Amino acid sequence: MMHTDGRAWMALLVMGLVLGALPSQALNSGLPPPSAAMDRQTPHATAQGFLSAAHRGDYASAAHYLDLDFIPKAQQPERGAQLARRLKFVLDRKLSIDLSALSKAPEGDPADPRFDLVGTIPLDGANVSVRLQRVTQDGALLWVFSESTVRLVDPLFEAYGPRVAEWLPPFFFSGTVLGLEPWQWLGLLVVLLASVGLSLLLEKVSLAFGLRLARWTSIELDDQLVVAGKGPLRLPFFAVLLAVGTSFLLLPRPTQTVFNRVSYSLIIVAVAWFILRFLRVFADFIQNRVNSESRDPARARSLRTQFAVLRAVFEAATYVVAAALLLMQFEVVRNVGVSLLASAGIAGIVIGLAAQKSIATLLAGIQLSITQPVRIGDQVVVETEFGTVEEITLTYVVLRVWDQRRMVIPITYFLDKPFQNWSKVSPELLGAVTLQVDYSTDVDALRGELKRILDNEAKALWDGRVQTVVVLEAQDRTLTIRALVSAANPDRLFELRALVREKLVIFLRAHPQWLPFTRTESRQAPPVQVDPQPDAPQDATPPGPRAS
Repeated sequence: MMHTDGRAWMALLVMGLVLGALPSQALNSGLPPPSAAMDRQTPHATAQGFLSAAHRGDYASAAHYLDLDFIPKAQQPERGAQLARRLKFVLDRKLSIDLSALSKAPEGDPADPRFDLVGTIPLDGANVSVRLQRVTQDGALLWVFSESTVRLVDPLFEAYGPRVAEWLPPFFFSGTVLGLEPWQWLGLLVVLLASVGLSLLLEKVSLAFGLRLARWTSIELDDQLVVAGKGPLRLPFFAVLLAVGTSFLLLPRPTQTVFNRVSYSLIIVAVAWFILRFLRVFADFIQNRVNSESRDPARARSLRTQFAVLRAVFEAATYVVAAALLLMQFEVVRNVGVSLLASAGIAGIVIGLAAQKSIATLLAGIQLSITQPVRIGDQVVVETEFGTVEEITLTYVVLRVWDQRRMVIPITYFLDKPFQNWSKVSPELLGAVTLQVDYSTDVDALRGELKRILDNEAKALWDGRVQTVVVLEAQDRTLTIRALVSAANPDRLFELRALVREKLVIFLRAHPQWLPFTRTESRQAPPVQVDPQPDAPQDATPPGPRAS
């Protein structure tokens, strides 16, 4: 029995020597030799090399990163390129490979030195493991996608690959341009054109349906809001269609991420656009409603000022929030934001000191809209300039001067310095016309003339409240007469004063004795009584004043 065991051991030894003398089969022997620059020494290098070759359309090189030994040698070149292309589509759509998680050591993961897990993909209720496997070739260690993974590429492609592969010519799947195959570029063109056309159609249908619903209500605000949606409404439709359409093109993950962010940005822009439209429509609607129902012009101007300032505040807030949402899509901006928040204490102090004047101006705008020392439409006197408040923003006030010039005044001026507001409470004003006349003037006649003027020529300008003529001052040679009249607003008062002044001057010219003039009077000196001299002749002439 010991002799039989010795023979068995001898046979096994001879078989081992014979098998060892035979040359080992090379990996993927049916493929052309790989380039010298190809790096498959580590799991990280293999995954990165495969993705790089596949995304630039070099599927012949990408096939070297797959274990194709289960495929006949004659079929390996064609079948290997096909499997590499299909695996690229599956990975781009269903698995985000984190290259940083793969080992950069030739030995791989110490816990499992033969395999390195890339990730898992669901298929028919189970999870398919995508793994890299370490193999030996010519005494060197290489890493490739495992045979078990490569065998499941076709089922995965059937589940997640492009359906157009069955009926498009092979040309559309040969090579890549900027990482995309020709069929993907064609698909992008179709998706863009279809998204534009469908978004316009959907917008038109939605607006027509919305207008029909709005007509059922008695208010006009909903009709105006539906009309305001023209433009902002097409962007969400286009964004959704673009995101859905590009998802069927199996774009590389970075490219798909770009289109997803574009779609997200368009939705943000659409919402911000509609909010701005809504603020304008709502402010105009309320203003028109107040103007039609309110009999108090001051209240109408007050509401108009409040809505103008509050609209500016909400518009600024809309721009800031929209810009923040757009920028937060990018990792670089988020990291900068975290860094800024980490030093918020110092940054807040520095920014506060640097921007204290700007912040004070913004707060002054809000304060002005609440306290309202000046309103849109008020007639004011600022720095000796008379004009009408035409526009109020968060930082400045535009004053339309009577000669059509515009004064731009910082909004803090109306909180820090005195100014005249002629229409703060009521636009009704009193105006004076002063004249210089002689002491002999009949003041009662001037009162009668003023009444005649106001009842006739100035009837359309005078509001019937005040008409007085008083002697305002008595000087050494003239009297100062003041005619006081009233008007409904400053514009009419200016015209009324000019008309009254003109007519009173004409009235005085008809009585020239009442016009001021300088009198020159000569008075004769009284005779001087002189006692007669005894020696003087009787016919002597009495002495007169001496000439000096």
